[in-house]
Amino acid sequence: MTTAGRPPYTVEELDVPTTMDDDARRVDAFRAWLDVSDRAEADVHGLTELAWTAEEYLPQCHTPGAPSRLFVARDTAGTVVGSASYDSKDEPGTTNCWLAVGVDPAHQGRGIGTLLADRVEQVARDEGRTQWKTYAVSRQVGPGAGDGFLQAPTGYGAVPADEAAVRFLQGRGWRFGQVNRISRLALPADASVVAVLRERAAGAAGDAYRVHAWTGRTPERWLDGVALLHTRMSTDAPEGDMEEPEDVWDADRLREQEAELERAPRTMVTIAVEHADSGVLVGFTQLAVPDAPERAVMQWDTLVLREHRGHRLGWLLKVEGIAFVEREFPGHPSIVTFNAEENRPMLDVNEAVGFVGVGSEGIWEHRDQG
Repeated sequence: MTTAGRPPYTVEELDVPTTMDDDARRVDAFRAWLDVSDRAEADVHGLTELAWTAEEYLPQCHTPGAPSRLFVARDTAGTVVGSASYDSKDEPGTTNCWLAVGVDPAHQGRGIGTLLADRVEQVARDEGRTQWKTYAVSRQVGPGAGDGFLQAPTGYGAVPADEAAVRFLQGRGWRFGQVNRISRLALPADASVVAVLRERAAGAAGDAYRVHAWTGRTPERWLDGVALLHTRMSTDAPEGDMEEPEDVWDADRLREQEAELERAPRTMVTIAVEHADSGVLVGFTQLAVPDAPERAVMQWDTLVLREHRGHRLGWLLKVEGIAFVEREFPGHPSIVTFNAEENRPMLDVNEAVGFVGVGSEGIWEHRDQG
């Protein structure tokens, strides 16, 4: 593939390594893919803490039932100057997928993003996916954004209209749907603030709920409960008007996923809330804690089932998670989390405990008619 009047670039699909001890050429290509992906995002929001290491990211590519397909663009010297990914489930009848494109900051504006987008969008069409989504990072936008910003149709949040990704996606017919706020809590957190919030949240929950915490694999007694919470993430979490099919988890799928994630150099911390009368888990949060103490902790899924909201369980999960990380894994510089801008209850607790908005992420959708 070439771009008229410009140096030619080629797009190729990577043979993703199974482990970091795999064939050196496969591993080197994967490292180059990730390096471009990380630098392309950091060039927008400036948040180097969000960069992945190859060892951390590789297990994500081998999610059971949903392996990633990765693509790179190379220049005439064979240097990787662009990256793209295609993610979807292997399950028959799947209609949705996630696409991502990144271009080395020094090579932007040369048609590389278009070549990569053409390739992964065609993969989506070939596999019969009709609902495409992408997450495009943005610099932080304040609440008073007006002219020069694209407002989310949810009524919450905005992205700068002049950003390259915004113009690129609009030009390709993608629809802007939602904004995630990227928030950072510097560690150590203010212990007095955490203690007060913890006491208030525990008081609101009362004896009706019990908190459990563990690291690594889910204890046998909670397998079905955590699987249900993962399933409900696809139906209960805010998603604007971009509804997705229910993503069903069971104990076997959870065990497979946990086995894969154990290969990464970090520990998964799970904080869960049990409804005392029924013995059912009704909320959880998970934090990925890198082995390297100089790296940020990433807060992943956080959910309280709709039927158990209103008891400050989200607050309880948040502060219990912070306390657990600081007690068991001291020395990390921060916790970073992503939350929908319309998710005011979770943003309230984030702000109360000391999280600060440091970036945004626009969520975009394309409905393909073939």
